[in-house]
Amino acid sequence: MSDRPAGVDLRFLDALAGLKGGDFSRLAPLFASQGAALPPIMRWHIQGRFRDHPFELAEALTCACFVGATDVAEYLLAQGLDASGGIGTGLNAVHWAANRGQPAAVRLLIARHAPLETRNMYGGTVLGCAVWSAVHEPRAGQIEAIEALLEAGAVVSEAEYPSGDARVDEMLRRYGRG
Repeated sequence: MSDRPAGVDLRFLDALAGLKGGDFSRLAPLFASQGAALPPIMRWHIQGRFRDHPFELAEALTCACFVGATDVAEYLLAQGLDASGGIGTGLNAVHWAANRGQPAAVRLLIARHAPLETRNMYGGTVLGCAVWSAVHEPRAGQIEAIEALLEAGAVVSEAEYPSGDARVDEMLRRYGRG
């Protein structure tokens, strides 16, 4: 006999806890298509399971951008979610997309008018966060994300300069820094 109440989906409850706690790396499989099936996050939204969980739903958009699941991010944005996403981790959707080197997610959020000058928990804007991340936690895609932010008009003076990375510094100089 199971201790689980009838109708309770433990996987969904675990996802809610992970979204609330910012455990985005662990949740990545929930944002991936499974064969011909939609990703679980999208299925759960379609089923109305997030109806009483607006905080976690906003974090789902942030997580989608963190893991580069632009199809899920596009879907959630089309459902009316704010392009900033959730900021329960101290960074919002565009901060995380830039930090993690997800240029397609950065461009998607820019196209949806995500504010670029919002401050994260460390006091940095999206560009400041992206530059710091490219120098201290380098990942593929970060330089392209920085370029997208600069092209979109991110305030260049918000980035640390010199950054310590010649490629980043050259970009910042082209956009008026230094």
